Amino acid sequence: MNLPNKLTLLRIILVPFFVLFMYLKIPYAYFYALGIFAIASITDALDGKIARARNLITNFGKFLDPLADKVLVISALACFVELGFMSAIPLIIIVAREFMVSGLRLVTANEGVVVAAGIWGKLKTAFTMVTIVIALFLEGINFSGAGLIITILIWISTLLTIISGLVYLKGYWKYIDTDK
Repeated sequence: MNLPNKLTLLRIILVPFFVLFMYLKIPYAYFYALGIFAIASITDALDGKIARARNLITNFGKFLDPLADKVLVISALACFVELGFMSAIPLIIIVAREFMVSGLRLVTANEGVVVAAGIWGKLKTAFTMVTIVIALFLEGINFSGAGLIITILIWISTLLTIISGLVYLKGYWKYIDTDK
């Protein structure tokens, strides 16, 4: 197994530890969760750069990398909902978009077409990861305005999620429009 794929696997392995610290009632638990999430997010940037630079792109990596991102981000947002940091509505929208894009990837795979991550998808992922880091920091320091800031950032992430989903739909519509 090559280094980029090991980094992607590490991202998935870190998720249970992140979730554990989200629920532990110990001093600085959110900062520990933040550190784990930040390390996992950095592996997302590193695995792709290393794979492209060293020509180590594999089918396994193409499959696992977006899955690892989804597991990490959705786990964090689900914890945020349960802990009252955010409403469930953005999470539902984000999960629905992820299912839609994953389904689109399955449909196009039958045609031999790979749905690569576009700029909007990458922007959505990066912004959401930064939002999660900011939210954990604000909650960690018990900032009085955290709720409002987190809400604004989560809704911006949700808007980027909707835009990226629509871009994917538009770009690959011919594969799902069966009336033609």
